[in-house]
Amino acid sequence: MTETVHIDPTRAAFDAFKALPRDQPIWMLNLVRFRDVADYPAGHPLHGQRMSGADAYRHYGEDSGPIFARLGGSVVWRGAMQLMLTGPADEQWDTIFIAHSPTAGAFLAMVPDPDYREAV
Repeated sequence: MTETVHIDPTRAAFDAFKALPRDQPIWMLNLVRFRDVADYPAGHPLHGQRMSGADAYRHYGEDSGPIFARLGGSVVWRGAMQLMLTGPADEQWDTIFIAHSPTAGAFLAMVPDPDYREAV
């Protein structure tokens, strides 16, 4: 299977997200696949530490979770994939969760937050 990386939204997808009504709640389905070894950019404090993707995502969650919560967000469901019943048989996800934000505006406020940018 060829590795496809989707960390940040495309410009078109982000523009469509920004066009949503800012005063309505949103629920985001997150399908996450970890790399065997995290790939931090040069200059990042964790660059070169050969950390697993799961550990790197755990760090990200520890750093970004309080920011998301401060803006009213929460994870409302989390699960582990057992099998693909309907869909591409070669798609496998390491963790799956649904995040809720009280409004699209609250979620968008997280993007430029300096603490969040540091976590990302």
